Amino acid sequence: MSEKQQNLQDTFLNAVRKSKSSVTIFLINGVKLQGNITWFDNFTVLLRRDGQAQLVFKHAISTVMPLGPIQLQDETTTATETA
Repeated sequence: MSEKQQNLQDTFLNAVRKSKSSVTIFLINGVKLQGNITWFDNFTVLLRRDGQAQLVFKHAISTVMPLGPIQLQDETTTATETA
């Protein structure tokens, strides 16, 4: 059990980043941002659209909605391995 388990937020953001899916991010003040997540850390998300980058602070984010389905778990991973 030396492997560190990722939290759901990191797993979700990493899956969206790897799939290069477009996302809609709603901020807590109601602003809607759209683009692709290219990087994230504990406090920020880097969103790219039309060659422009936006650094968005996570504390300002209300919702992240991918435009398509996202696979959060590797197909080869079984339910017993993740429990």
